[in-house]
Amino acid sequence: LEEITPKPVQDAGNVLKQGYLEKRSRDHSFFGSEWQKRWCVLNRRTFYYYANEKSKQPKGNFSIEHYSARMAYHLRKDSRKRCCFELICPGKRTYEFTAPSPAEAKDWVDQIQFLLKDLSSLTIPYDEEDEEELYNDVDSSDSLNTASHNTTLNQEEPSFDMEEDDIYEVLPGKQPKPE
Repeated sequence: LEEITPKPVQDAGNVLKQGYLEKRSRDHSFFGSEWQKRWCVLNRRTFYYYANEKSKQPKGNFSIEHYSARMAYHLRKDSRKRCCFELICPGKRTYEFTAPSPAEAKDWVDQIQFLLKDLSSLTIPYDEEDEEELYNDVDSSDSLNTASHNTTLNQEEPSFDMEEDDIYEVLPGKQPKPE
């Protein structure tokens, strides 16, 4: 089975979804078909489409970042109109597909939307780093408190040194005072 999977797909990273879809050609001629069956593969960042599942080179691919996916019943007038979905990005080409069933089309849309949310969350760590810097500022004020605690501990330590023999008696006597 591994030999059947196109090698570029394996090289492309984790495959999240794959299967046959009909892809609407960008410029279909009078003689050419408007909808062409393609083996489609979705990984974490890229949508690939191949002539078939044994093809080694994709017919095309695009980064799905900044795209949105939605059901698109208006793409067809026939009985398969509920199987249609599209990938849209302002200023970029819109990709239109027909899945084998309405449930399969919805699954593609759901997978892509989930992935897009995941991709948009990839920018959050930068924000978190900024927040961490804020926390570091808080930590630095905490470290001042820690320093003052250390000072307090350091002040207590000489009393331990002075009363080395009574060290076990000093601790119980000091604990009730802060409470």
